[in-house]
Formats: sequence, structure tokens, C-alpha cells
Amino acid sequence: MSLRFILRRDFACVISSSSYNFRYFHKITGRMKYVKLSQSADLMPTLGLGTWQASPEVIESTVYKALDLGYRHIDTAFNYNNEEAIGNAIKKWLDDGKGTRKDLFITTKLPHVGNRASDVKKFLELQLKRLQMDYVDLYLIHVPFAFLCDADTLTPVVNANGEYQLDIDTDHVSTWKVMECCQKEGLIRNLGLSNFNESQIAKIIREATIKPQVLQVELHAYFQQMDLRKFCSEQDIVVTAYAPLGSPGAKDHFVNKYNYSPDAFPDLLGHPEVDEIAKSHDKTPAQVLLRYLVQQKVVVIPKSTSEKRLKENSNIYDFELTPSEITKLKKLDRGESGRIFNFLFWKGVENHPEYPFKFLTQASDKV
Repeated sequence: MSLRFILRRDFACVISSSSYNFRYFHKITGRMKYVKLSQSADLMPTLGLGTWQASPEVIESTVYKALDLGYRHIDTAFNYNNEEAIGNAIKKWLDDGKGTRKDLFITTKLPHVGNRASDVKKFLELQLKRLQMDYVDLYLIHVPFAFLCDADTLTPVVNANGEYQLDIDTDHVSTWKVMECCQKEGLIRNLGLSNFNESQIAKIIREATIKPQVLQVELHAYFQQMDLRKFCSEQDIVVTAYAPLGSPGAKDHFVNKYNYSPDAFPDLLGHPEVDEIAKSHDKTPAQVLLRYLVQQKVVVIPKSTSEKRLKENSNIYDFELTPSEITKLKKLDRGESGRIFNFLFWKGVENHPEYPFKFLTQASDKV
């Protein structure tokens, strides 16, 4: 696909000369770039801060620090158990006069225990209270399957044998319709999905009044999801990559907690070709991997609590990978064998009718 950039003051538009139907738009503010969402026209920063596995004590100072460094996109979820701390950090930053709410793009997600029409508003209102906000910029259905919810703890009900109790009556369309109502009420700016497969997305598109604006999925150099990205592009759905660096921080968590093999986690940061490209640009491997995705119109949400890495991860807009470098990185794709997260750590989840990866072999060294 050939692209040409038109620069006009602080705006850059990317216009495709191919039949691709993806409307892509960049607004440049300082070093940050934004993609324009096709239905709301809201501007979503192409770099955000991921917050999975960040404890409340750590994430509060990290979010404040990230906002000071120029981050404007913060990604969280009910399941991360840190929405309250993130809300505290954002409120303090705003109260300190460092910005306004409209400067920020806040994403959170409907949890697996709330993935039903009757629970959408209950969880959303709780999450807004924790975040100390009147609305969120993006609300995603976190996963396509659902577990029965313990009403006291708001966690999944788990059997004595460790299997999660499945809510097999999951109805994506009815859940989506309630989310549309919440958007009309002003509680949500944009609606999206996470970890859904193409057929599940297509079903919602057929029935929706408001189409999904964003799909958040695992995406990195070893698992590039080209077919899914093409489908999303044709539907004007922005793709957000979680684990864009191969989730190096998750390795110890899953090896220690779930006894998974360390081999399930790729060492993308140590790959010799990535390192070679990084040296040619006087950049780090992480910067190259993030730039590779952003340059292909993918939003990235790397997670870090280190100020050094927060700065490093944000410094990806002052260089461009060459076509030959892009080709080299595309060749790193391992297809489905590159997938890290298949959610089988939730015992029995593969038996849910909406488990999205039915085609995968249930290898024990995947998470």
C-alpha cells in the first residue's frame, strides 16, 4: 500500500492510494501522535501506558510520572485491581494544574465476571467511581467469554478442582446494546473490544448501531495478526497492541504462579536483527519494536514503572524505519505459534462457547 503524508500546521493526514478502507489521521502535539476514531472523531494517542500487573502502590506514582512525561493515554481494567490508584494519580495531576480532563484518553474494560447485559452499568459506574471520572474515553469488553461472579468479592466463582464456573449464556450483542446506551448517556466516549476473534467482531458489527471503534489484542513482532489487522482496517477499527514488546515482565509472574515454561515468552528485546536495526538508528530494541507497530498504524500500550523506560518508550516519533527494515521485522512473525496469551491459566475456559481461540492446540506452555 502506498501512502503519502500531508502536513498542515500541526496535522498530518495519511492518505492511501490502495483500496484499503482505513481512514487514518495523525494530530501531532509535541512528540505525541494521535489516530482519529472513525465514528466519534475523538483523537486517540498512538502511545499509551499499559498498567497490567502494576500494583496500586506503584502505579499511582507511575501514572503521575507518565503524565508529566507527556503520556496522555492510560490503559487499565477492572481485572487489574488498580483503577482507584490510577484515579488518584490523575486527580492529583489535574488538581496540580498540569492539564485538563479533555487532554487525556482513559481506557478501561468490562470484566469477565460482568460480561452480560444486566451487569454492564453496575460495573461501569463502579469503575467510574474508582477512577473519579464522569466518563471514560474508551470502554472495552475485556474478553469474549464470561465467568459466574461471586457477588461479595466481584471475582470469578471457582470450583474445588480449580475450574472456573462458566456463564455459558454469554450474549455479546445484548451486552453491546447496553454499552451503546451508556455511550448515549455520556458515560463512555467510544466503544471497543478486546481479545475477540474476527467472527465475534463481525457479529457485533452486523447488529450494532454504534460499531466498535477499537480492538485491543496481543500483538508483537512474533505475533503480528496480519489477517485480523486487515479485517479491522476494512471496518475502520483501530487496533491496539498489548504486549508490544513480547511482555517480558509477565514471564516471572506466569512461571512462578502457574508453573509455565519460560520458553513460552519470547526474547524480542534480545533478538539480533532487532538489535542491529536499533544500533543503526541509535535507538534501543524496545524503541524499534514500538516504532515498527506505530509506523504500521497500530496503537501501542507498553507497560513500565521505570522512569527511564517510560522516557525511552515515548521517544519513538523522531525516526522512521526503512522499507527493508520493515521487511526484516515482518519476517519475524511466527503466526499462531507466536501467541503468548491464550487464557488457559483460567482452568476450563476453553469449554466456554465464546472462547476465541478454539483452533489452537491447548499447549501447556502457553498462557
